[in-house]
Amino acid sequence: MEATGTDEVEKIKSKFMSAWHNMKYSWVLKTKTYFSRNSPVFLLGKCYHFKSDESGELSTDGSNFDKINTEISGNVEEFRKDFISRIWLTYREEFPQIKGSALTTDCGWGCTLRTGQMLLAQGLMLHFLGRAWVWPDALDIENSDSESWTAHTVKKLTASFEASLTAEREPKILSNHHQGTLKRNCGDNEMRNEVYHRKIISWFGDSPPAAFGLHQLIEYGKKSGKIAGDWYGPAVVAHILRKAVEEARDPELQGVTVYVAQDCTVYSSDVIDRQCSFMDSEKTDTKAVIILVPVRLGGERTNMDYLEFVKGILSLEYCVGIIGGKPKQSYYFAGFQDDSLIYMDPHYCQSFVDVSIKDFPLESFHCPSPKKMSFKKMDPSCTIGFYCRTVQDFEKASEEITKMLKSSSKEKYPLFTFVKGHSRDYDFASSPLHEENDLFSEDEKKRLKRFSTEEFVLL
Repeated sequence: MEATGTDEVEKIKSKFMSAWHNMKYSWVLKTKTYFSRNSPVFLLGKCYHFKSDESGELSTDGSNFDKINTEISGNVEEFRKDFISRIWLTYREEFPQIKGSALTTDCGWGCTLRTGQMLLAQGLMLHFLGRAWVWPDALDIENSDSESWTAHTVKKLTASFEASLTAEREPKILSNHHQGTLKRNCGDNEMRNEVYHRKIISWFGDSPPAAFGLHQLIEYGKKSGKIAGDWYGPAVVAHILRKAVEEARDPELQGVTVYVAQDCTVYSSDVIDRQCSFMDSEKTDTKAVIILVPVRLGGERTNMDYLEFVKGILSLEYCVGIIGGKPKQSYYFAGFQDDSLIYMDPHYCQSFVDVSIKDFPLESFHCPSPKKMSFKKMDPSCTIGFYCRTVQDFEKASEEITKMLKSSSKEKYPLFTFVKGHSRDYDFASSPLHEENDLFSEDEKKRLKRFSTEEFVLL
């Protein structure tokens, strides 16, 4: 009876915290983001120009499109469509209870896991859909409701807060427009892309079976001493993502692997070994690899000397973004304009979506508006990600990034390095691809504990 009482207290506490975080974090969509017309905008390797004869700033929510000419408007629209097409993973509430806890929300502690999910999702989108793909319904998100997102958010906040306190929540009713997303006529290629679009999102569902869902990531995090409700740093999340991909059993995911750099060093032979690690000896193809590099861009504050390098990285089409943020908040950085970084914010609490049902609603997995932040406000602790489809792509990328590292480094040592050979050749323990009894090697555990004490606290 005592245990049952404790569980009830935990559930009430969880509901109260969920309601509070709903109030606290749902304001992230309130403010508009303005972009200069006179500077190019980069988004994961793609460049957009908003230039016109008029000076000033441009809002990307479409509110002042009538003030600019058709050609520029078209380019802004292309940028909006591209940005909205990226997969947005945020705080959720009322999902199935996390094993070993009473938590049914990650509000207040799961932001770095969410930004890690977004980075991995972009890697999978490159793998299955390609960089040129955009969601055909992307612009319908903003036009589907005549209310502003701010007004809608306030109403959602109030209803959510009241429902959380009374434990009564109305089921979400979808508009007819979104119910018919897949019913419209489209070509075979578009249908194939839409199937993969939904499949990728379903891998990040907030339920235990989802390969890269919060529940699975927390299970892998336990091996490094983390539990649900703890704060996770960018480097720890990088290792958790590697394990999640490594352990994924979906046949579609067998052609992808993840490599995490060791002490700011990418060992080329280790990467290539992972790419050639098909268990089936009859397969001659290599795996695509997502390379994750945990780094620090300075001491207590970000060193502005690294700005040009970060901008250079985000200018590469095979970059899958950066897990980073500012002190006490994690963001997914995907682009830049001038000295400001463009990001997606996970600090928006949304209701659980059951991705196992057919034609589940997609709109909450796509961010309606980009956000910008000055580079100097960025916390120095982050993880950079790249995607390489083949060994040849990796070799080309390592050469290109090495040149970029050398040209941007004003100090004696670059931010990270690519070296020939295996890590074991340099007296580092090389972790096996599969460990029966423990997901993390002793060497990795030491590294993860060091990272978890060095990194900023994320709320």
